[in-house]
Amino acid sequence: MSDEMKIYTRTGDKGQTSLIGGTRVPKYDDRIEAYGTIDELNSFVGLIRDHDQCDEKSKKQLLIIQDKLFTIESHLATDHSAFITKNIPVLTDTDVQMLEDAMDMMSAQLEPLSNFILPGGHIVVSYCHICRTICRRAERVCLRVSEKYPVSSPDLMYLNRLSDYFFILARYFSFLTNSVETKWNSQ
Repeated sequence: MSDEMKIYTRTGDKGQTSLIGGTRVPKYDDRIEAYGTIDELNSFVGLIRDHDQCDEKSKKQLLIIQDKLFTIESHLATDHSAFITKNIPVLTDTDVQMLEDAMDMMSAQLEPLSNFILPGGHIVVSYCHICRTICRRAERVCLRVSEKYPVSSPDLMYLNRLSDYFFILARYFSFLTNSVETKWNSQ
């Protein structure tokens, strides 16, 4: 007998899925939407990490971010009323501080920003902006979830800071690839 985990279970064929703890919910439940959006973000983070222009330091940072996103997904996928959350890691202020420190290090190499900039200039820069916008959407969905279900404050803080991180990362990759940042002309 194999210990291999099957990907298909057939339990969701009628539009429901299980939270960690066994509670069945519709696939359109806000919690499913929230962790699905973070999963989408996590996939795009992998795309940045795999890009040829991604330096080794950024790759390591992005791998840590992917791990933290998976942690947030597991929090959202847990029915806290039916399951004790042992063995699920937590995010802390240190995780948020790590993002701030990374942004400060990248920003130190960049020209100060005096205008809004348009996304683009290089494909890896565009991927960063896609991550930024998905992250903002994930934050909005998680805030909506937090009105009905527990969502940890560090998880929300992390998502808020992470969208800023992707903005700075986009600028950093513009710098590394010697790409033009197109300023938004508000006139």
